[in-house]
Amino acid sequence: MNDETRPHRPVRSFVLRTGRMTPGQRRAFERLWPRFGLDYRPGPLDLPALFGNEHPVYLEIGFGNGDALAEMAQRHPGGNYLGIEVHTPGVGHLLRRLEEQGSENVRVLRHDAVEVLGDMIPDAALAGAYLFFPDPWHKKRHHKRRIVQPAFAELLARKLVPGGFFHAATDWEDYALHMLEVLDACPALHNTASDGRFVPRPEDRPLTRFEQRGLRLGHGVWDLVYERR
Repeated sequence: MNDETRPHRPVRSFVLRTGRMTPGQRRAFERLWPRFGLDYRPGPLDLPALFGNEHPVYLEIGFGNGDALAEMAQRHPGGNYLGIEVHTPGVGHLLRRLEEQGSENVRVLRHDAVEVLGDMIPDAALAGAYLFFPDPWHKKRHHKRRIVQPAFAELLARKLVPGGFFHAATDWEDYALHMLEVLDACPALHNTASDGRFVPRPEDRPLTRFEQRGLRLGHGVWDLVYERR
């Protein structure tokens, strides 16, 4: 991807925090990264060669501690899953869980998701993409850091197969409305909600500990599902 086609990103949607890995996470990372991990390298991935099959590929952006990704991969062994996360403790947690549950259909990248999408994911390669509870950057002056922006929507749409989906969820209503506005404005994406807004929580979306805690505190959750036209 050259400078003219790369989405303009003056700021990143994340801050690298120096979270401390537990001894178990560290051991898992050191031992299992060669098995599940992919280093960032500009150039399109050969996804069938990477996974050793032609199964549909699904991408989760910012998987946190990886619980949702691990559950989806275990529940759907006929799918291949790519996960992107910049925070190493979460990567270590996921790698350990993948080994424990015997999942071989997951590969992990520890890099900026927008750069991975632009530089490593071929066009029309993804059957689906997930963005669960991204950083809402709730202060108005930080809204520009939100990952869901017009350039991101256009880039992601190019990476989906026709009929492929993008499923986002947030517990911040303001961010939900922001995503609705941005995604509705992308000509390549179609909102699947019957009322053109939000969908009920899909049964297939794992209920994470983060979400359970928010629900106990009375937080709402908004799900958006779009399809590539």
